[in-house]
Amino acid sequence: MSETVIGVIGGSGIYEIDGLENARWQEVETPWGKPSDAVLTGTLEGVKMAFLPRHGRGHIHSPSTVPYRANIDALKRLGVTDVVSVSACGSFREEMAPGDFVIVNQFIDRTFAREKSFFGTGCVAHVSVAHPTCPRLSAACLEAARDAGITVHNGGTYLAMEGPQFSTLAESKMYRESWGADVIGMTNMPEAKLAREAELCYASVAMITDYDSWHPEHGEVDVTEIIKTLMGNADKGRALVSRLPALLGAAREACPHGCDRALEYAILTAPDARDPSLMAKLDAVAGRVL
Repeated sequence: MSETVIGVIGGSGIYEIDGLENARWQEVETPWGKPSDAVLTGTLEGVKMAFLPRHGRGHIHSPSTVPYRANIDALKRLGVTDVVSVSACGSFREEMAPGDFVIVNQFIDRTFAREKSFFGTGCVAHVSVAHPTCPRLSAACLEAARDAGITVHNGGTYLAMEGPQFSTLAESKMYRESWGADVIGMTNMPEAKLAREAELCYASVAMITDYDSWHPEHGEVDVTEIIKTLMGNADKGRALVSRLPALLGAAREACPHGCDRALEYAILTAPDARDPSLMAKLDAVAGRVL
C-alpha cells in the first residue's frame, strides 16, 4: 500500500481548485525546464492533491509551448500517483453535445512540434501506450461526473492536433468520417505518453465546448460561444474533481493495470552505455528502475 496523491492538470478555464486545506502555490524545479506555473498543493477530504494549470494562470502558454515534460516531472517529484487531465475539446458526434463530458480512452496523435519523450540518445526506452489511459482512474472520473449530475460519455477517441488554429472543414470531416475520432483537442498529447513513461496513472476528462467545423448547422468554430460554454464546463470540472478523493481514498494499492510499472522492461540501453547527464535528468520519472 502507498499514499494516493491526485494530480489535476487543468485546461482552458480551470486555473485553480476550490476547497483545498493547507493550500499553497509551490514552485517546483525540474531538469526539463520550468513547469507551466507553480503547483497548488493541499489536501481534500484527507487526500493529498496537486493542481497545475496547463496553460499557466492568465493562459500564457499555447498548446504547442506548454512545457509538457516539465509538468509531468514536477507532478512526479511532488509524489503524485494519479493524474487527471481536464481539458476543453470539440466534438465530432451529434450525441456528444457542447456541455457534455467524455471520459477519453484512446488517442490519435497528430502533433508534430513537441518533445514527446523523456528518453532518447543515451537511454532508449519504449513504453506501451496501446491503452493510454488508466481504466481504474477513468472509472473514478466517470462515477464522479455522474454523481455531479454531468452528462458524461464513457469512452471516446481524442484526436490531438497541433493547433493553435482550429481545423479546416476538410480536416474535421476526415477526422470524423474516415478516422473515427470522437473529440478533438490540442493538449492531451504528448501529455498522456509522458505520464505513462513516468509510471503515472492517467485519465482524460474532455469537456466539450463546440462541434468543431463539420456540423452543418453550426459551421465554423465560434470562439465567443466556446468561451461561454467553457465557463459552465469549468464549474462542472471542479465539481467532478471535488468528488475524486472520496472515490480514490487516501490509501493506494498498486495499479491493477500496470500503469505504475510501465518501465519494468522498457529501457533497452545497457547500464554501462547510458549517458550520465540524461540519467541525472531521469531521477524522478524513472528513478524506480534506474
